[in-house]
Amino acid sequence: MSQADAPFTVVILAADRESNDPVAQAAGVSCKALTPVAGRPMVLRVLDALAGAREVANRILCGPAKASVEQNEELNDLVNSGQVRWTAPQSTPSLSAFTVLQSLPADVPVLLTTADHALLSTEMVDHFCAEARNSGCDVLAGVASYDLISAAFPDTLRTVTKLKDGGFCGCNLFAFLTPRARLAADFWRQVENERKKPLRVVKVLGWSAVLRYLVGQLTLEYALAQLSRRMNLKVGVVEMPFAEAAVDVDKVDDWLLVESILAERKQAAS
Repeated sequence: MSQADAPFTVVILAADRESNDPVAQAAGVSCKALTPVAGRPMVLRVLDALAGAREVANRILCGPAKASVEQNEELNDLVNSGQVRWTAPQSTPSLSAFTVLQSLPADVPVLLTTADHALLSTEMVDHFCAEARNSGCDVLAGVASYDLISAAFPDTLRTVTKLKDGGFCGCNLFAFLTPRARLAADFWRQVENERKKPLRVVKVLGWSAVLRYLVGQLTLEYALAQLSRRMNLKVGVVEMPFAEAAVDVDKVDDWLLVESILAERKQAAS
């Protein structure tokens, strides 16, 4: 089997960014990943979606702390049975990603996502992976149009990067398709603390990109070309046709939103 056809190994980042995570506190659980959504811990919902994906072979859970894993019988059984490999998290998400990526064979394509991607579906995973395979890029990120998101969820607030060709939101889906792509996780460390500040992220691309952004002339194509040049990699995006792909649970309001979305779906189905 060629690398282009090999199934993805998935890394799920599941550690809290800070102690006393507000979502975990509101839910009364030891870590955010165990926050119940429609009665099921978020991390298990993510693992369910990945288990059903034809593009996925292996699942690696980076975090939460082993004590938290052991608190949930189903999650603990998945880890102990070897169906899911658990590894301890590092001090930051980017360092966790970099460390796990370096431990994997160079010819394995890797999908990176997060345990708070509570609405992740098998369809989303397979769509993203298939599009990534056909892109010819080293590394890709999933994005969704803000117009799509706001039409579906008009009351939600998302971090938006406003470009000349539209506003875009991240989807917590990343593909590392080549051995050189693993370097992207190291580059991520440079912008990790600025992820919620689009202008500061754009600054990483150089002052020409900043000026274009400030006057409303920065396009997605130019931004990707600049990023590819700075990283010495071919960087691309997969524009996701699912508004839910951009909804993660960063704060308590997000948790309430995903609960309401799933409650509406259940009501509609019945």
